Formats: sequence, C-alpha cells, structure tokens
Amino acid sequence: MTTLSPENSLSARWSASFILVKRKPPIDKTEWDAFFDENGLLAKSRDSICVNILERGLHPFVRTEAWKFLTGYYSWQSSQDERLTVDSTRRKNYEALCEMYEKIQPLLENLHRNFMETRNNIAYDIQKLYDKDHLGNVLIDKKRLEKILLLSYVCNTQLMVEYDHETFWLFQFFLQKTEHSCVINIGVGKNLDMLNNLIDFLDPVFAEHLRGKGAGTVRSLFPWFCFCFQRAFKSFEDVWRLWEVLLTGKPCRNFQVLVAYSMLQMVREQVLQESMTRDDIILACNNLIDLDADVLISAACLIYAELIQRDLLPPQGDCTARGHGPRPWFPVSLPVDQAQD
Repeated sequence: MTTLSPENSLSARWSASFILVKRKPPIDKTEWDAFFDENGLLAKSRDSICVNILERGLHPFVRTEAWKFLTGYYSWQSSQDERLTVDSTRRKNYEALCEMYEKIQPLLENLHRNFMETRNNIAYDIQKLYDKDHLGNVLIDKKRLEKILLLSYVCNTQLMVEYDHETFWLFQFFLQKTEHSCVINIGVGKNLDMLNNLIDFLDPVFAEHLRGKGAGTVRSLFPWFCFCFQRAFKSFEDVWRLWEVLLTGKPCRNFQVLVAYSMLQMVREQVLQESMTRDDIILACNNLIDLDADVLISAACLIYAELIQRDLLPPQGDCTARGHGPRPWFPVSLPVDQAQD
C-alpha cells in the first residue's frame, strides 16, 4: 500500500471532499473584493483563492476581473495603480498591433498561402461555435472574435470583457496557461500523447482495445483540446466553470488531460461491450454533450486522487521529463503555491 505524504494526503482529501460535498455558492463580487486591501494588494494567498475557485467557481460578475489575474494579464502582486498602468499599456500595444495588421494584411494575402488557409480555417471554426444561449441571447460577437484570432495568428503568439484589447491579451495568456491553442494547435498533439499515456497506465484493457481499432482513435479527439471541451457542455456557464479551473493550475498541471480521460470513461463500457469500430467510438465521443461541468471536474479530481494513491505522479516541479525510477511518467504535478506570475 502506498504511504501518502502530508501533501499527498491533503490532495486526496481535497479531491474526495470535492466529490462528496455539494459545491458551495461561487465567489461573488463582495467576497472577491475582500481578497484585497485598500491599495488593491492581495490580502489572501493566491493558492487559497485558486483552491476556492476549483471547489466553488466564480460568479459571472467576478470573472471579468478574476480572469485577468488567472491568465497573468495582471500580476497577483500588483496594486490598483499598477493595474491601471497595465491596462493603459496593453490598450496602446493592442492599438499598435491593429494598425500594423491593417498595413500588412494585403502583403500577407498575396505572399503567404498559410495566412489565407488559416484565415479560412478560423472563419470556418467560428461558424461552428455556439453563439446564442437557449433563449436566443447572443453570447459571442463572431466578427470580433475572428479579428482577435487573426491578430493572434499574425503575432504568432471568450469574450467576457468589454474592450477588444482586453480580450486579445486575455486570449494570449489563456493559450499560454492551458498549453494548447485552437488557432495554431500549439500543444494539442502533446495533450493527446499525454492522454494516451494516462489510458495505458490506468486502464490497460481499454488502451489495448483502442489500439486494436487503429492508432488514430485517440488522436481523433483532437477537437476536445482545440475547442477546450466547449462543445461538450450544456451551457457557456459550464464552459467558463471548467476553463477557470484549468487556469488555476489546481489540482494539478494539465488538468485538461484528466478531464478528457474522465470523458472517455463515460463511453468505456459501451465501447467494450459493443466492440465498437474506430468510427463508432469517435461518434460516441462526439455525442458526449450537455455535460455538467461540476460533475466532470469532480470525476477528473477522483482520477487525480487515484494517481496519488497509486504513487504514479512524478516528483513535484518536474512534470515534463520522462524517467522517474520505478514510477511511470505522467503529465501532471502535485499542487503547488504558484508564487510566480
């Protein structure tokens, strides 16, 4: 039996309590404001705030500001005055990028085939997004989003904020934090490789079955990571709920891989019992819709707790290199107090 360290025990209890206890009300504006002193400096630890976001989520009125901290748009150590300066600087930089883009767009269209292909792909993918809720209320300005995605591509580098410059920078930081991109596919392949590793170690029977159906079966889950699971949920509120958890880095890095594994487990019995073909497996995965974010996050937290119990996590702070003695490599690390921005 694995002996858990105090930190591991805490993580396991954390995951278990998340499953067994009904989620408390999300962090509202009054509580969020209480996290800061009169100068706008953080008066509560970043780590405890992130744990609260994992367990409870954020009220919609809080997200506009909270996501700026979660993505790195704002430093957690900044004062109110410093954040005003950041806003001003980022607005000016964004305006300069827009001017540059207007000037070089004709050149890109004429000389760079990849630009035209990417622009068409962006336009195509945007049309597939859910832009209205069940009441018909518009959730996304698709033209605005297309412009921001194109700028992001040119710079190589959800619209829940009022200004375009804020949306652009939040998007850049979001891509960095989640380690994959729906624009230039940074890291999507890596996420799929990590998912394959996870299936191999936790569910070898299922892994063998998937391999027998073709090497590309798991790779066909590409859209899950490209769209960050957006299509799987019953509402945008659920999408934001998962995304803000991913941004906290809690309970571990690359939590999206555990989410994907949890989704695969939802179709596991059907796949094995019916001995599905590769195409049928993909169809079953694509039919995972109207999911509840809290249920999925809870399931992924249980997987995390199982990894700890089985001593399958790499040493803290070294979660990208292979080779850790008798322990297999995994793409997640133990929760840490992320003091850096």
